[in-house]
Amino acid sequence: MLSTVFSRCRLGQLVAWLPWLLATTLGARAQAVPNPGENIQYLITFGAQADPAWGDDDFTQTFFFLVPQGQRQPVYLRVYDPDCGDQLDSQKGSYDTRTSFSIYGGPGAHSGAGARDPRPALKPQPVTGRLLQEKTFGGEAQYDEKYYTFGPLNPLEGELVEEFKGYVFKVIVRGLSGNDGNVYRFFFSTERAANNAVPGGNAFTYEYCFRLPPALRQATVHLYPFVNDKVVSMKQSNYDVDKSATLKVFSVSKNGHLGVVSGDKEWSSNVIPITDQERGLSLDFRLTSTTKTPNDMVFYVTDQYDTALPFFAVPIGGPPRYKYDVDMKIHR
Repeated sequence: MLSTVFSRCRLGQLVAWLPWLLATTLGARAQAVPNPGENIQYLITFGAQADPAWGDDDFTQTFFFLVPQGQRQPVYLRVYDPDCGDQLDSQKGSYDTRTSFSIYGGPGAHSGAGARDPRPALKPQPVTGRLLQEKTFGGEAQYDEKYYTFGPLNPLEGELVEEFKGYVFKVIVRGLSGNDGNVYRFFFSTERAANNAVPGGNAFTYEYCFRLPPALRQATVHLYPFVNDKVVSMKQSNYDVDKSATLKVFSVSKNGHLGVVSGDKEWSSNVIPITDQERGLSLDFRLTSTTKTPNDMVFYVTDQYDTALPFFAVPIGGPPRYKYDVDMKIHR
């Protein structure tokens, strides 16, 4: 259905329909962060005393969760394994890391200065929005491989974002102390004690810090940056890939274009031209591991104005498929 809609509509119509596409394309699957379709098992945030060479450049991660404008049912943010001290986490010596999870709503949560900055440590600014709930975790065993639930959250407590036709909550994860890597994931739910998707809900981020699975699992992860109608070119930037993976870009008009990957404790980037056919859709960054050990890394993308673009949990319009342009000639 969506492919038919895209083929018949002009770009302006696609952009206008973005809120509808968010609701219908993503559905329940978008509530899990990371999403199964991305093939990323966990997010990771290191403590403030960690070596950046371990894969986290700023020891903080921000995600946004969207509730459709007409939703009035309370929502909950569930965090799986929020503590740092079990076999899922990345241990560096003795576990000593403390991690805070903070939820913000109200004016400025998404629109405020610096809220969408993919590298907030370079230009520190006060956190915008109203702090709604917060909790700091150490090595508490009761949270090992279990969910901790924030909420209930009144949808009207989020920031109304007209672009998305809904209310947005901001979640900031900070490594306050220690040097271990805290591994975790989210689920946006309508229930406190179960993973029940928010109807039409969504999740996105402007910077992704995650763990790439080892190659022995034939690991290819998918990142889905969204291309709006103003994007002429996209710059992808990645940190600490250790040259341990290959990056290929797929879309309706790209069929495996190679991207540049970084070495140890360094940033690398390259510019990707955007075609008219790609606007209003997501690209598919396929990152394939070439080593037998997991690796932690950071990714973000910006447009030609250096404005960060969002990664959606599930691609807008579905996973992009290359459209072959076959030139057929009939000989008589």
